[in-house]
Amino acid sequence: MTDLQKIPVTVITGFLGAGKTTLIRHLMQNPQGKRLAVLVNEFGTVGVDGDILKSCADENCPAENIVELANGCICCTVADDFIPTIEALMALPQRPDHILIETSGLALPKPLLKAFDWPAIRSKITVDGVVALADAEAVAAGRFAPDEEAVQAQREADDSMDHETPLSEVFEDQISCADIVLLSKADLAGEAGLQAARAVIEAEAPRKLPIVAMEEGRIDPRLILGLNAAAEDDLAARPSHHDGHDDHEHDDFDTVVIDLPEVTDPEALKAAIVRLAREQNILRVKGYVAVAGKPMRMLVQAVGERVRAQYDRPWGTETRASKLVVIGEHDDVDMDAIRAVLGA
Repeated sequence: MTDLQKIPVTVITGFLGAGKTTLIRHLMQNPQGKRLAVLVNEFGTVGVDGDILKSCADENCPAENIVELANGCICCTVADDFIPTIEALMALPQRPDHILIETSGLALPKPLLKAFDWPAIRSKITVDGVVALADAEAVAAGRFAPDEEAVQAQREADDSMDHETPLSEVFEDQISCADIVLLSKADLAGEAGLQAARAVIEAEAPRKLPIVAMEEGRIDPRLILGLNAAAEDDLAARPSHHDGHDDHEHDDFDTVVIDLPEVTDPEALKAAIVRLAREQNILRVKGYVAVAGKPMRMLVQAVGERVRAQYDRPWGTETRASKLVVIGEHDDVDMDAIRAVLGA
């Protein structure tokens, strides 16, 4: 790559737990001869996703090419965080051939695309494409993609309902901004679920979009890298609920970090996380847990009532500590109630 060529950037968006980190791990393992760099934007102060990706670093995407911006939306901190980070990646001794950006699950992608118009970087990078991930099973079940007729009926029955939920707007903005949609967890949805999810996506999309089913992040990189979309020049074709606003708010969501003692019963912890989703409408839980008698740390990832836990690597010289990031809509996040359920 010559200095005159723009570095392509792929923005990977999608709702909480849709599988963005799993997809990036697959791309890192199958780089198609490209030297990659990764920018991870976490919602919360515990960098779970960035840590997972750094554990997969190799010669095609070394650890210094994986940068994490935690506890802040990159599109809201353009001058302070985003621009300097991009410039630092471009200044590496070996410039990356392609940059992957994993947005927070709560992020609206269009404001991020606008950041690529900043003079400091516009001549150096371009948005190769926006990839939106959607959990096929959840979408098929009608979550985060409301039926317009049903919503209208509710509005007519209840004068207090004058707008869609924040989750719906996030979902719709992600689909509207995408160049391709990946339906993750296709194996859990089944064929009927995939057809239902496709119908929902097609109804929400402002234009015809390719929709591809995917399991465990496995997809041919040629389908999503090298789209040449120049999305920063195509904003008008990517409508958003927030068009016309000078900025956007994240006050609809709260995140809290819970410190736990060493866990003696991992199954009880998983059951407690299910309770949070069922009783307190918690959307997402992720973090690391120290389990008594186990030399390896346990990685916990939960989306709603679906909880996955695995031992990812030894603690080694790292301090054994349990921290969970808990994310929910603002009115549902009660620190004391969450701590009580988790036994913090």
